[in-house]
Amino acid sequence: MTRTARLYRIERLIKAKGEMSFRGLIDELEISPATLKRDLAYLRDQLGAPIEYDRHANAYRFVTETRGPRHELPGLWFDEKELYSLLMAHQLLSELDGEGVLSRHLQPLLERIHGMLGNTEAEAKTIVQRVRIISAGRRPVSSRCFELVGEALVKRRRLQLRYLTRGRGEVTEREVSPQRLVHYRNTWYLDAWCHRSDGLRRFALDAVEGATLLETTSRDVAKKQLEAEMDGGYGIYAGSQLKWATIRFAPQAAAWVSCEQWHAAQAGRWLPDGSYELRVPFATDTEIAMDIMRHGSQVLAIEPASLREAVLQAHDAASRQLRGSALGKGVA
Repeated sequence: MTRTARLYRIERLIKAKGEMSFRGLIDELEISPATLKRDLAYLRDQLGAPIEYDRHANAYRFVTETRGPRHELPGLWFDEKELYSLLMAHQLLSELDGEGVLSRHLQPLLERIHGMLGNTEAEAKTIVQRVRIISAGRRPVSSRCFELVGEALVKRRRLQLRYLTRGRGEVTEREVSPQRLVHYRNTWYLDAWCHRSDGLRRFALDAVEGATLLETTSRDVAKKQLEAEMDGGYGIYAGSQLKWATIRFAPQAAAWVSCEQWHAAQAGRWLPDGSYELRVPFATDTEIAMDIMRHGSQVLAIEPASLREAVLQAHDAASRQLRGSALGKGVA
């Protein structure tokens, strides 16, 4: 029996019978007296369980009233490996959360994990520092905006947004019904029903210049509709009208690309010459073209023709700009 299972069992036995003697617990659990002493001490000292020993009854029981914080033996029982994993997850969230919004709310859980491990604060900080998350290109979101969006999602209320559409350099007012938060490539997005355009839209939270929580109840969109309209395409660009891209990678790039997931519905195959062919669905050329271009001469966009042309034009434009820059500096 694992330690986690024993702790559960001790709790159930004492609660079910009201009280249990030391010998009774040993017989039920089939463990040594030393092990039971350690488990009882751990429950009391690390988890804060209000277990007391009644000398007159020669038994252990839970205190019905305590002066300290209310105790609930958690549904969260972890062994030591799981606790270390939780510390790593906390570090991941902290690195993603530039202004500390998530970290602040998770701090009580982190402190509890430290206590359950029995480490000193210095040891706990050392553990957390063993994980380094590099968030290149991260676009920070204001803590106020993040909290308002989170509150609107949980309470199912609408938001009034002042939103910057960067492509047009236009700021508009939008009343939206939040559906879900999306974190993609170090950027936070909100999928919401936009009452101005009467449809589902994806908003970058870093482009929200102002947000107000409204009293109006959110419009709920069915999960199937949300997934069909927002998740089918490639990357962050939503769309239900999908096309399929066929992309061929030279052997040098194939070793890496064959291990990557570009889309949940992708299909890939190795070709006799060692190259790798990848098929992925997409709704808009923009992002998939950029990801194709980062492989330079090691990739070919095979189809559709519109995607091949978009990549070709982008490469030509970049080449002209580079040549023009070189000539402007007097470089032959």
